[in-house]
Amino acid sequence: MAPMNPPDTLRHRLLNDWQRGFPLVEAPFAHVAEALGAGEAAVLAHYRRLRTEGALSRIGGVFAAGAGGASVLAALAAPHGRLAEAAALVSAQPGVNHNYEREHRFNLWFVLGGRSVAAVQRTLDALQAVLQLPMLRLPMQRAYRIDLGFDLGGAVSHAPSAARAEASAPLPAADWPLAALVEAGLPLVPRPYDRWALQLGCGTAQVLDTLARWLRDGALRRFGVVVRHHELGFDANAMTVFDVPDDAVDARGAALARDPAVTLAYRRARAPGWPYNLYCMVHGRERERVRAAIDGASRRAGLDGYAREILFSRRRFKQEGARRFRDLKEQASHA
Repeated sequence: MAPMNPPDTLRHRLLNDWQRGFPLVEAPFAHVAEALGAGEAAVLAHYRRLRTEGALSRIGGVFAAGAGGASVLAALAAPHGRLAEAAALVSAQPGVNHNYEREHRFNLWFVLGGRSVAAVQRTLDALQAVLQLPMLRLPMQRAYRIDLGFDLGGAVSHAPSAARAEASAPLPAADWPLAALVEAGLPLVPRPYDRWALQLGCGTAQVLDTLARWLRDGALRRFGVVVRHHELGFDANAMTVFDVPDDAVDARGAALARDPAVTLAYRRARAPGWPYNLYCMVHGRERERVRAAIDGASRRAGLDGYAREILFSRRRFKQEGARRFRDLKEQASHA
């Protein structure tokens, strides 16, 4: 994997500096260009190139848990000879946005979203009926740190300071069409919010005001550049799971979320044969530095005395943004 360009390049700054706080103005790319001392056309050309290369997933939003729809983290124990078959079937599900091989007996991990918990469970039932493989179903119980982006400099990514991570109230149905556009990402044109307003049949000011309100209220965790970390050299990534007593897990999870080495932290339900209830992600370029970062974060969060496992990623089968509101919007249109 090629190393990231030096951090003072325009490419780096376009990806790193605008993961949060992307301008909510009629001409956002002109605003970015002025801040970076570049031209609007050059900024747009760079973002288009980064999207073509795969480093840029989209410029859009990451919604809080509970803002709409439902999702479950699931894992399959697939024999080596059936892993490719299982991964292909899982990735083919439209509600799957992440699908990874990890180093464990439960080796295929994916996130499945849908209109409701019942709809997600039906899809998982169908997958398990076809594959006939052991499956873990691990719904989220609390988010301590969800996707706030991370710093692309260094061997291990550093997350921004943890903000409040409580679940959001569900967005009303009238907001779903705009939310679906936010999940899909801004068009890379000089006045992208005008495009959204035209699609929605409203004014640009209304679009911008709604986005600002969602950020203020916490429905949107962030609005900005969403990167694809593998393409940027962050491919030594690990999910660490801990078995923490239920009366201590929230305090330990909150401490873990404050650690700069931790990019994601959640509490999830336990499952038969799976005692773990606290999860975190550390993204890095080098395996040993990621392991050292996990050790340090665990120690600082008071987790050294608890059972844990570290599951490094082996292979990425699918990674894309969630499309919860697209599904909700489509359901409403057929009601």
